[in-house]
Amino acid sequence: MFSRELLDRAGELLRLCDAAGLRLATAESCTGGLIAGCLTEIPGASNVLERGFVTYSNESKTALLGVPKEVIETEGAVSEAVALAMAEGAVEAAGVDLAIAVTGIAGPDGGTREKPVGLVHMAAAAKDARTLHVRQIFKGDRTEIRMKTVHAAIELLLKQAKTFKV
Repeated sequence: MFSRELLDRAGELLRLCDAAGLRLATAESCTGGLIAGCLTEIPGASNVLERGFVTYSNESKTALLGVPKEVIETEGAVSEAVALAMAEGAVEAAGVDLAIAVTGIAGPDGGTREKPVGLVHMAAAAKDARTLHVRQIFKGDRTEIRMKTVHAAIELLLKQAKTFKV
């Protein structure tokens, strides 16, 4: 299911986090657990991955991650503000060092002129309040968009993890 390249990058992330004593969590909407699934393809992932949240509905984003309803209503579920709130909420709820969050429109329906199919917001948050955000528009069908999102999320987590001292 996951390419060798993606598994290699996920393995690098897990080794880096393990060496630094970092625990992580995922908060996934459009990927539906694929990021956590990719990480758990690697033996020893349990040394690093604490848990994954699949928060597909707006209600679950609020209930499990503490994303304010007002932010979802004002900015929309697919937005920088919601991705950041999801990542920060995952750090808090899971008690981890860092978390990745993704929210997007994988299609084939649901896109608009302002928020087209393929739009994904990703955020990485650390317990010390450092955050990174990426807005990306991926081309392809639903599966391609979701898999490209997993790859980009692993890369964003790697970037965030490298800011910790090993």
